[in-house]
Formats: sequence, C-alpha cells, structure tokens
Amino acid sequence: MIFSTLEFWIFFLGVFFAYHLLAHRGQNVLLLIASYVFYGAWDWRFLGLIFFSTVVDYFAALYAAPKEGRRPRKRHMALGLSVFVNLGVLAVFKYFDFFLLSFVDLIGADPSDVDHLLLKVVLPVGISFYTFQTMSYTLDVYRGKLEATKSFADLALYVAFFPQLVAGPIERGAHLMPQVINKRTLDVTRFRSAVCLIIWGLFKKICIADVLAYPVQVIFASQDPTGGEVYFSTVCFAIQIFCDFSGYTDIARGLGRLLGFEFMLNFNLPYFAKSPTDFWRRWHISLSSWLRDYLYISLGGNRKGAKRTYFNLMATMVLGGLWHGAGVNFILWGIYHGSLLAIHRFLTRNNSPGPGSDSFLMRGLKIFGMFQLTLFGWLLFRVENMEQLSKLLFALGTHWDHWGSVWILVQYALPVMVVLLAMQLWQARSNDLEILAHTSWILRAVILSLCLSCVLLLNRGGGTPFIYFQF
Repeated sequence: MIFSTLEFWIFFLGVFFAYHLLAHRGQNVLLLIASYVFYGAWDWRFLGLIFFSTVVDYFAALYAAPKEGRRPRKRHMALGLSVFVNLGVLAVFKYFDFFLLSFVDLIGADPSDVDHLLLKVVLPVGISFYTFQTMSYTLDVYRGKLEATKSFADLALYVAFFPQLVAGPIERGAHLMPQVINKRTLDVTRFRSAVCLIIWGLFKKICIADVLAYPVQVIFASQDPTGGEVYFSTVCFAIQIFCDFSGYTDIARGLGRLLGFEFMLNFNLPYFAKSPTDFWRRWHISLSSWLRDYLYISLGGNRKGAKRTYFNLMATMVLGGLWHGAGVNFILWGIYHGSLLAIHRFLTRNNSPGPGSDSFLMRGLKIFGMFQLTLFGWLLFRVENMEQLSKLLFALGTHWDHWGSVWILVQYALPVMVVLLAMQLWQARSNDLEILAHTSWILRAVILSLCLSCVLLLNRGGGTPFIYFQF
C-alpha cells in the first residue's frame, strides 16, 4: 500500500478510529496487527523475515543488557549475534548476487558459469530501514541507554510500525521504544500539525516529485543529450528525490503523530547547506546520525589522529553508499561524499568561525557552491550503469548547444520549483519547519486547500512508489 492511494487511506482511517477506542495495550495489539497486514500487502512471504529479525533481537537484547554478575563475554556474544544475523540477512538479500558477479567480472570469467549460484531473489521492501532500526535497539540496550523489554509484542511493534516501516525515519530504540511502552495522547495542536505534515508531504510527492520525474527519466535515457539538458535534469532530480523522500517522511511523521507517536526529524532544508558537513546534518538525518553514532564513532571517529579520521570518514560514507543499493554508482556516490567530507575537514582543520560570521553574500555563495557539489553526487546516484554515466559526463563536458529544449524543460519544471523554494524560504526565515501549522488559520486553510486540490487533481492513478522503497 502506497500512502498516496485510496486503499491506504481507507486502511488508515479504519485503524485510526479503532485505535482511539482502545486502551493502551489494545492499541499496541491493533497497531502490531495493522503493521503486519500493511507489510504483508506488499509481499506476505517476507513477513517471516521481519518476525525472524525481531526474535533474534529480542533474545539478543536480553543477554546483551548490562546486568550485575553477567560476564562481558556473554554480552559481547549476544550483541555479535544481533549484528551478524541482521547484516547477514541484509547481505544475502541485497548484495550476494552483486558481489558474486563483480568477482566473476574481476577475474574475467564467464558470468554464465555462476548462474546457478545466483539467488535472484526479490528485494524485500524496506529491508535496509528496518534492519538498521532493529539493530539500533540491541545496540542501545548493550550501551545501557535502554532497558531490554520483556514484552515481545512491544518489540515487534517497534520493528514493524507501519507509518515508517518501509522508508523511515530510522528510529532508535532509546527514542521509539519508550513511546511504544508508555501511554500516548492526541490533542488539537498535535492533530493540526499532523494534518499539515500529511497534506504538505502528499503535495511534495505527487505535485513536485512525480511531476519532475518525467523530464529526469527522458533526459537520462536520451541517447544524445546536451550539456544543458543533463545539468537541468540533474537539478530536477535533486528536487525530485528531496520532495519524494522528505514527502514520505512528512506523511510518516504526520501519521505517527495522529497515533500519539513522535518520529525524529529526517530533513532540515538540506539544499540550504553551506558545506559537506552541514549537508549531512540536514539530509536523511536518521541515517547519517545512525552511521555517525554506530559506525564512525565505533571505528574511532576523530580520536585516533588525522589519517585515521579521514579513513573513518571515507569508510563510513562508502558503507552509507552501499546501504542504498548494490551498485557501482552507489559506491562511487559514497566515495564522492566521503572525499568531500575529508577535504572539507582538511581545509577547515584550523578554522573556528563564530556564529553568524558569514555575510549574507558569503552565505549565498556557500549555499550555491554546495548545491553544485551536491548535484554531481546526484548524477552519480541516478545513473543506472557506467556507460550511461560516461555518456552524460561527455555531454556535460562538450555538448552545450541547442538550448531550445532546455528552455522547454525550464518552463515545465519552474512553477513547482518556485512553490517549493517559497515554502522553504518561509521556513528558513521563520526558523520553523512546521510554520504552516503555526501560521494564522485563514492562511493555513487557503494553503492546505490549494495543496489538497492539486493532490487530488494530479493523483488520478494513485501515484508512483516512493524512490526509497527500493532501498
């Protein structure tokens, strides 16, 4: 079920009304059943995979928890079991075929010789998200940030909670588990903000991301694109993937809020970033902070000298690229962003500018420059193979004639881009990402009515799957 379909909203409204008629324990049982129904609607065969991960981490956390008299070795083994099983499942389903074929290509063998070894399995929707989420529970218990729950049903709900199951935000055990365990409330203020998040999220997905998907697909698939077409279609993709993914996150946060849950912020105006470090504090925050806290710091962070710091940055970003998918393009994307972070750290190693030290012009130049660097990363991210990447890079480097088609693309895409920019400037100026929920009721009603009208007008086919469903 996709958030933009009538089927989903019938499902959710049924859950919503039944949920608010039940006591706390009944609510959790209802949400657990609803979550398994929701995921089973994608492919019921993979319900066993979520259940298996939940069982492993339930028992692993019980033995990994700090306890008087418990030997450290036993705790280490329990944590190791959780990490091994979760990453093992992820590796088998997502990476086995890719690395096997890459090895065959490296040694120059015939791929048909290993065809019988390929798994050729369908990638379970959201496996990257819920694998990291369930691992974070065991890691938080091991570190003493959270007590291991005795209720298997509570942990199962934490792992499979349907609003954020298939594309995040990737919640931490220490943040979401207490909300599962304790009673939850819904008041008028939370209801209003939830509705604003949902409608604005649907607008970003259907009226901006899905609209921009068309020129991106056409230009990237073109056999002879011009440099201008490649550049502007990459700009379109940057807006598309932001509105697609942040739109999903807004809807998920709104749905969670209607059920009394508060999910973490996942995007904070990322294209207003002034540096690579700033970008990763704003983009896919739940993943970037997960990689920082559980991987980068575990590797030593910046505590073991400059060379080790640069290595840790690069290793973390390469693995972050691989998290997105088994493809050379994702590895290159990770290497590229790791290099940006390392170079930025090197150039600013002796600088400590105070707050507000940049002039308005300097801030604008930094934002513009960082956006250009981000665009090249999105080009690497979007390509499907190295042949396509070579073609697009060749066009960028040599083929800057025939601007007529570029102006057609600009006229097509500019209206929705202006709407997004206006909203983001409003959010930035007010320093309030949920300014829509806090403005006057008249202005809010007008904006939400226009957004919802556009959603209903453009969503005739039920919308398209969110981009991050494939990860």
